[in-house]
Parts: sequence; C-alpha cells; structure tokens
Amino acid sequence: MTATTADERLLRTSPLRKLLGRPELGSVVGAVAVFVFFAIVADSFLRAASLSTVLYASSTIGIMAVPVALLMIGGEFDLSAGVLVTSSALVSSMFSYQMTANVWVGVGVSLLVTLAIGAFNGVMLTRTNLPSFIITLGTFLMLTGMNLGFTKLISGTVSTKSISDMEGFSSAHDLFASTFTIGGVDFKVTILWWFGLVAIASWILLRTRVGNWIFAVGGNRDAARAVGVPVNKTKIGLYMGVALGAWISGQHLLFSFDVVQSGEGVGNELIYIIAAVIGGCLITGGYGSAVGSAVGTFIFGMTSKGIVFAEWNPDWFKFFLGAMLLLATLLNAWVRKRAEATK
Repeated sequence: MTATTADERLLRTSPLRKLLGRPELGSVVGAVAVFVFFAIVADSFLRAASLSTVLYASSTIGIMAVPVALLMIGGEFDLSAGVLVTSSALVSSMFSYQMTANVWVGVGVSLLVTLAIGAFNGVMLTRTNLPSFIITLGTFLMLTGMNLGFTKLISGTVSTKSISDMEGFSSAHDLFASTFTIGGVDFKVTILWWFGLVAIASWILLRTRVGNWIFAVGGNRDAARAVGVPVNKTKIGLYMGVALGAWISGQHLLFSFDVVQSGEGVGNELIYIIAAVIGGCLITGGYGSAVGSAVGTFIFGMTSKGIVFAEWNPDWFKFFLGAMLLLATLLNAWVRKRAEATK
C-alpha cells in the first residue's frame, strides 16, 4: 500500500450514504407526503388543536409500537400485544375493586402480572424453539378468553366496576391520563410517555451493548450465539419490553375511562406491527429503528384523524392503512438497495 492510498476503514462516509442507510428514511418521506396531502384536502388539519388530536392518536399506538419495533428488530413477533393492554387494565381495576385496596396496589400487581406474561412468551419461545407466531397466537387466544371469562366471573358483566372514587385514583390519573396545556392547546400526557420511550429505545439500540445484541439476534441468531451474545436472555427481555409498553397503555386505558371493556384490544397488535413496518423495520429482523416506529405511528395518526378532518367516510381508513403498508414496504426496499449500491 502506498503512502497516498487511504485505508478503507478510515474513509469518511458521505452524508448521502449515511442518509440512505437510515431505516426511517422511507417513513419520513411518507410522513411528509401524508402531511402535505391532508393539509391541502382538510382545512382544519393545520390547526393547533388538530395537531394535538393527531399526536394523541399517534401516542396511544406509539407507546406499543416502540417495543414492538425492538422485538421485530430482534427477529420476533408478538400477536398478544393488543389484548395484553386490556389484560393489564383489567388486572389493575379488578384487583383494586375486589381487594378494596389503594389503586396503586392494583397498578403494581398489574405490572408484575403483565411482565410475567411477557416473560412467559419469551421463555416459551426460547425453550420450545417454536415460531413466535405460534407462541404468541396461543397467548393471544388464552388472554382473550381470560379477559372475558374472569371479568364476567368477578364483575358479572363484560366490563369492570368503577374505581374513580377509590384512594389513589386521582394521582394515578395524573400520571397516566392527565392533560397539560401549551400555548392554550391541550395535550395528553401519553405524548410524553411516547416521546420518552422513543428516546430510551433509541439510546438502547444505538449506544448500548444490548442494542448490538438486539440487531445481532435479529440478523443471524446462530452467528450471534457463536460470538457470545446471550440470545435467549435478549429475546426474553424484548418480550418483557413489549409487556412494559402494554402495562403503560393499559393504565392509560383504565384511568382515562375508569371502566374497561373486556373485549377491547383485539386487532391492535396488527396496527403496532404495521406502524413498525411503515417505520422501516423488516419482517425478517435485524433492521429498523425506534425513531422509524414513531414516524410510522405518526403517519397512522395523521391518516386516522385526517380522514375525519377531511369529512370523508371513515370506512376508507383501513384501505389507506393497507396501501401505506405496501407503499412503505416497497419504498423501504428501494432505499435499502440504494444504500447498498452506494457502499
């Protein structure tokens, strides 16, 4: 090697190459397009109050989409995530009501139960080597039946009893379901939970050893195990992360409406996965970002509320959601090819 020949390991990466290598690039382009579209067709879309509504709709999905995205980067799925949110809320409500305990006792018990369910999914996956689709589909069916069965057994109906007059409800409401005002516009506290989770997840993925493990097990599990990555612990931890998100979302559900319907949450797991995929996560694992999941969720929020602001028939929402999923997947694939071509 001559003195003038540079070591390829020391070559600087161009800004364009760095940009094309970002997994959330496609979703950012899509988000801009959706924003401009609804800004044109819906006069009220650009109002500050409308932005608050869009952010709230995004945050209720985004709180779950963040840990689901990390799980997908790790190469797995969780089809029980939607009903687990409802399970978390039901445990908090029914334990507090039946034990006449402080609401915070029910919240704490719910956290332990929810994390245990997440750990169950992870342990079953790592011990049986069955696909996560089968494991979590089984958990989904069990939780769906338990939510309905236990609620009817304890409450006599398909919904929980009111706990709004119990000690601790007000402080729990402040933490999980309160509203704060900025510039005369009301925003829900779930937006702060969402932003906080995105920041923490991004730090884990990009700045910690655990983040390297997540990408490694999602890219090639056997190769990761060969170099000493604790594959089983990483996967169990990812499922417990999804459970933590479900607990936060469940408490918001409970303390926002006081009464929880036992049949809620079915189908939401697909929305979480869609948001992650739109945000740049690959179905095959090993690629994606927490920021991308947030952008994908924001696209969901803009679309769901933009259709309302435009005064269109909301029945078309699922059509637009499916179209965005296909377009985002194609765009993400194109971006990856462009990024690989510039290397």
